[in-house]
Amino acid sequence: MIDIGLSKMALVGAVALIVIGPEKLPRVARTVGTLLGKAQRYVADVKAEVNRSMELDELRKMKEQVEGAARDVEQSIQTEARAFEKDWNEATGALSSADGAASAFEDTPPAPAYKHPGKNWRLKRGAMPQWYKARAGVRTKVLSGAARVARYRPKKFH
Repeated sequence: MIDIGLSKMALVGAVALIVIGPEKLPRVARTVGTLLGKAQRYVADVKAEVNRSMELDELRKMKEQVEGAARDVEQSIQTEARAFEKDWNEATGALSSADGAASAFEDTPPAPAYKHPGKNWRLKRGAMPQWYKARAGVRTKVLSGAARVARYRPKKFH
């Protein structure tokens, strides 16, 4: 990189003061600072984009590896399933050729279908409305013992 020290910066400032003049120097310095800031942001954006593209490439490679491993697992499962089916067919074929052991299983009736119990709809339909409870004097709120005594205590006559 460029080695810029304090002495070199002072020399550049003095030359700029002489060439540009004291009236225009603050505006030029502000413009140069703005341009340098934009350049730094542009360089940072380019670096971030390069890093993102590198990470994206790494993720693509990792995705391909995972997909390959998944394909291998799927193929091994399929081969194992075929072998299991073959063994199952051989085993069940031996049972059906035995002394009618398979016919004992065929005579049993199928299990009934599952029926969800649901909610007790009779409770909802039989629920008493609040206006009826209020008219009939049904208690809807719980009173503590002290509140009940205070409410139902006989009135004193003076």
